[in-house]
Amino acid sequence: MFGYGMRITMAAAMALAGSALAASAQDTLTVGANIGNVPWEFQDDTGAFVGFEIDLVAAVAERMGAEVETVNIPFNGLFSAVQSGRIDIATSSITITDERLESVTFAQPYYDSDQSLTALAEGPKSLAETRDKVVGVDTGSTGDMWATENQAEYGFSEIRRYEGLAPAMLDLQAGRIDGYVSDIPALQYYVKDKPQLAVVERIPTGEKYSMMFAKDAELATEVNTILDALKTEGVVAELHEKWFGVAPDAESSTATVLPMPTLN
Repeated sequence: MFGYGMRITMAAAMALAGSALAASAQDTLTVGANIGNVPWEFQDDTGAFVGFEIDLVAAVAERMGAEVETVNIPFNGLFSAVQSGRIDIATSSITITDERLESVTFAQPYYDSDQSLTALAEGPKSLAETRDKVVGVDTGSTGDMWATENQAEYGFSEIRRYEGLAPAMLDLQAGRIDGYVSDIPALQYYVKDKPQLAVVERIPTGEKYSMMFAKDAELATEVNTILDALKTEGVVAELHEKWFGVAPDAESSTATVLPMPTLN
């Protein structure tokens, strides 16, 4: 081995060293996630991180031969964390928007979603009944954006902002807010065994979720190619069945290979 190495030219040695550094940089993927965001990323009874996106990132990392280090970051902090390079990937049912694409890059989407209104079972039965009521949202989320844009139309008396679902649900059940506007899959999963709560209205927003990266990061293109394979092989569809109990629609982004999003 040493005899062969002595015959390598200095230029070749430098190139190999650079390649080794690049490879080692991907030995571990640092992933930021808002833990507590069921069923995407949360803790099970043992304290382990579990969820649809936890599993999906693990499948991507396996194809790359990399390990995953998951860092718990409030949703609103994920954007600065990925832009600064503190993390390689951000997940947490993050919706692709043109505004976000100005400063970050997304891989292809893998879940189609809408917003929703969740309330106590004896509370408001629809958005029409939220006039002069207090609604909660996650800070910086698309639910926050929707509620802010539509506050005058629906007459919310106040919009309270939270760092995650759990504290908002505590305030909802304590009567400190009257409703909670957030992504419908998370709320449907959360309330399924809580008869005191109900998802009372779906709010059509046509959102698509994906993994988020620093602007123009090469890693985004690599992950996008892996997602092509995971969709084609049915891996993403299997995760959908695991976490939602049903197969995804054949036309959905969960089952369909799509291009990387770009600014319109």
